[in-house]
Amino acid sequence: MSIVKRSHMLFPELINEILKPDWFGGIENLNFKVPPVNIKENEKDFELTLSVPGRKKEDFKIEVDSNVLTVSAEVKTVTEESNEKYARKEFGFTSFRRAFTLPETIDEEKIKAEYENGILKFSIPKKEEALPKPKRNILLD
Repeated sequence: MSIVKRSHMLFPELINEILKPDWFGGIENLNFKVPPVNIKENEKDFELTLSVPGRKKEDFKIEVDSNVLTVSAEVKTVTEESNEKYARKEFGFTSFRRAFTLPETIDEEKIKAEYENGILKFSIPKKEEALPKPKRNILLD
């Protein structure tokens, strides 16, 4: 059980108040969420899809190291507003990082990714030796 969950059980109203974005002075742009993921196993591969709308392909960093697939992205935005009496700048920063442990049966060299309409989709093929063998008939002597 994490500290947040334990505290949340003891002081739910206080924790809810502290975790509100406006507690920190109106920082609405903080985004600590990770994108939802779907993982589907097929006979020859795995399909992994993440819902990450509003990004560009250049925003993503995708790595495979020691059987761990890591997907991360960060977007920085700057909004400026000026008038006669003051100048104000607001910085927005959203990021996420997800890591997936891949089974030994994956062919890391053949992993493919594409990003279209807010969906980041991976095709993660299985190694040839991990694929199901076709049924064979054995003849009697």
